[in-house]
Amino acid sequence: MSPYRIAVPLALVCGLAGSARAQGETTCARDLLVAQSMQRQAIDQLEQADGDDAKNCRVWRRHVETMRRVSGVYGRCLSGSERAERLAQVQGSDREFSAAIKARCRGQ
Repeated sequence: MSPYRIAVPLALVCGLAGSARAQGETTCARDLLVAQSMQRQAIDQLEQADGDDAKNCRVWRRHVETMRRVSGVYGRCLSGSERAERLAQVQGSDREFSAAIKARCRGQ
């Protein structure tokens, strides 16, 4: 087999890998912006909860769902200490509000 026949497929594979990596970085950048926005909105909704148990339970359930979605993005798209810090934050919030739901939202 000639060196040319090996070099061309190798160049194509390398180019595709680089393209996939760039696509993944673009996707993660977008996903992180969306996740951060979702997290801010969830916190705003918690702050606006008015004390009515039924309403609070709905807000808390949405908050837990949001924290789980955000956690998936942070786990996939971040690394190092930033990943560990952000995951700890959203997973801690998930646990806290899951416990509140279990304790106070029966039948609501």
